[in-house]
Amino acid sequence: MANQKQQQAAVKHQLARERSKLLNRIERALEGPMVVLGFIWLVLLVVELIWGLTPLLQVCSTIIWIIFILDFTLKFILAPHKLLFLRKNVLTIISLFVPALRLFRVTRLFRIMRSVRAARGLRLVKVLGSINRGMRSLGKAMQRRAFGYVMGLTLVVSTAGAAGMFAFEQEEGLRTYGDALWWTVMLLTSIGSDYFPVTVEGRMLCLLLALYGFAVFGYFTATLATFFIDRDAGSSETEVAGAKQVQALEREIKMLRAELQAVLQQLPAGGPPPPNNPPQV
Repeated sequence: MANQKQQQAAVKHQLARERSKLLNRIERALEGPMVVLGFIWLVLLVVELIWGLTPLLQVCSTIIWIIFILDFTLKFILAPHKLLFLRKNVLTIISLFVPALRLFRVTRLFRIMRSVRAARGLRLVKVLGSINRGMRSLGKAMQRRAFGYVMGLTLVVSTAGAAGMFAFEQEEGLRTYGDALWWTVMLLTSIGSDYFPVTVEGRMLCLLLALYGFAVFGYFTATLATFFIDRDAGSSETEVAGAKQVQALEREIKMLRAELQAVLQQLPAGGPPPPNNPPQV
């Protein structure tokens, strides 16, 4: 009985490993197209929030949304640990569910619930979900390029965040997308402006943008400080030891070690001769 349970456990473990390998191969194969579609989806979101989508762009957005659903479904089926997979993709699930409300015309329910607030809340979720997908696409496209990734991510957050703030606050104070973009950049750089969000969704998005700006501002400060320290270390006139000075010191130590070994090899086997003591008178 115990052997049978062990065999079943071994079979399940082997099956989980095979499914994980298959999932990794599929993810690598679909990585490029999904990255491109992620950026297109983000651009369509910005266009929708600012100007609205034309019928052709709406069809393109729906097709991309269906592709995202198929991709997510396939990964969910192949995932060996489904609950863990769902926990890691909660925001993605919600962002994929939001367009279905418009597709299946559930707006009558929101009219009963005073749909202005409900629609704004769903739009906020869609903004956050699209930014999250854009962050993942950017991370896959710029692997091992930390500074470039942060710069690109800041551009994505600024553009999409400004579009969201314009959609939420255009009736309150941010009349144009340019005003919203300027306000978002000032917020991310910790400078701020005289305008404060009025809507609940705008305040929530403002809080998230402020947290991101706080984290990224620290990263840029550290990167800039590292740049100046490295530049000073590369100069021979400064007191900061750089890589060149350290390498020169290592070479000198190796030369001294080699000379010491050569001297020791020339000595007799019994060690150095004793010093000649002068005769005592």
